[in-house]
Amino acid sequence: MSIAIPVKRLRETETLMAFYHPKPSYPFHVLLVPKKAVTSLKEFDSKDCAFLVDLYSTVQNLVDEFQLSAYRLIVNGGEYQDFPQLHFHLISNIGVGSSMGTGSCPPQQD
Repeated sequence: MSIAIPVKRLRETETLMAFYHPKPSYPFHVLLVPKKAVTSLKEFDSKDCAFLVDLYSTVQNLVDEFQLSAYRLIVNGGEYQDFPQLHFHLISNIGVGSSMGTGSCPPQQD
């Protein structure tokens, strides 16, 4: 996988990279991207246990490290997906190391 924009990597495993979103919409906004080329969740091989373990483990570690008292893990698909590579957004307005405000995440759109 090649990333054309400079990013600050927070985590890298055999199967994924996690980095700050280059144009964040939240005080804490991290992208988690599989290294394997996968267009969308619809195309993802649900038997890919290594990626799923890395994804959940990485999210748990980031939540702990940044002391996120409330957070969301989001995946977009179809016309809601802006970039043709599967990726997850870990977002929060609350708790971010206890220094990033006290608001709450806006309601999720369906």
